[in-house]
Amino acid sequence: MKPKKILLIEDRLQDVKLTRRAFEKCKIANEVVVAYDGVEALDYLFGRGAFSGRNLEDKPTLILLDLKLPKVNGLQVLRELRSSERYRWQPIVILISSREEEDLINGYNLGANSYVCKPIRFEEFALAVQNLGMYWLLLNEPPPSGREESARNLSAAGDRQPPEKTTPS
Repeated sequence: MKPKKILLIEDRLQDVKLTRRAFEKCKIANEVVVAYDGVEALDYLFGRGAFSGRNLEDKPTLILLDLKLPKVNGLQVLRELRSSERYRWQPIVILISSREEEDLINGYNLGANSYVCKPIRFEEFALAVQNLGMYWLLLNEPPPSGREESARNLSAAGDRQPPEKTTPS
């Protein structure tokens, strides 16, 4: 079994350090890859720009996504990931400081799996990170490899109409 990787998409260095510290406190030793803006995140995930040639089969197990990102905002990142066959089923958790209802609604409408507000106190944040890690890295069963192809086949089968019934005349 290959190690489970976390992609943290966060532009604020202080929040990156806080998140890493919370992972360490909770003994979550998974590799954390950080993208500091939406463009860097998309380039990493799709193997573009500075990440061209990256093994695209090496997908993160979990994406933690901030919404207030420079260059391309988090909702645009989420929209692009969900429109891609490769990342349609990818667990994506929005991890943000605000409790703006519009962000919550937009995030879920675009396919976020979860929306977690960062608590102000570090101890509460560490507990939230521990719970995220416990669920998404240990308990959750991700879609099996090839799920994208199976979903396409099901969709194609669903597009076909059953033969019309004929009634004797």
